[in-house]
Amino acid sequence: MDGTLVDSTAVVERLWLEWTEKQGLDPDAVLALVHGRQATNSMAVLLPDRPVEINLAESREMLARETAETDGVVEIPGAAALLRALKDAPHALVTSADLGLARARMTAAGLDVPEIAVTADDVRASKPHPEGFLRAAEILGITPADCVVFEDSHAGIQAARAAGMRVIGVGAAAVAHDPTHAVADLRQVSATRTDDGILLTIDA
Repeated sequence: MDGTLVDSTAVVERLWLEWTEKQGLDPDAVLALVHGRQATNSMAVLLPDRPVEINLAESREMLARETAETDGVVEIPGAAALLRALKDAPHALVTSADLGLARARMTAAGLDVPEIAVTADDVRASKPHPEGFLRAAEILGITPADCVVFEDSHAGIQAARAAGMRVIGVGAAAVAHDPTHAVADLRQVSATRTDDGILLTIDA
């Protein structure tokens, strides 16, 4: 969702930089890790010796602030058009956010949450683990090899590839993480319903 359908970079990075300063960590290292992951997972990686109870408490606090602070959250160009094209086709939202945060950010960006959404509430393992994508494929009744994932983060692209799915990397930074294909934004992607399913076309 973040970085593929909505641009919430300003909010995410501001909150994580506040947290980073309190912890005395390297800002660049933190920002390189946190995108696409659940907050508790990121904190556990960054501070492996810290009690999990503290990570859980701080991640809940951060989640509440992220949900409340949506100023500046906007649609990734082309997201609304792509979602409209996929309306009657099998598709799902898979996000490391919980459902409340997903709804808040999608609403702020003027987008509808897809009927099928696999959020942090539905999985035990955060990206780069493939659980979320595999669960979405199971719900949709589609073989993972027939699924196409849109992702921007290293963790998300790793998760999709681990699930055996093809990945369209969204945004300039995604190219470095070895997606199957890459686009600057979703205006380069069109979806057409065919007798055999959905035809995705990527414009150069």
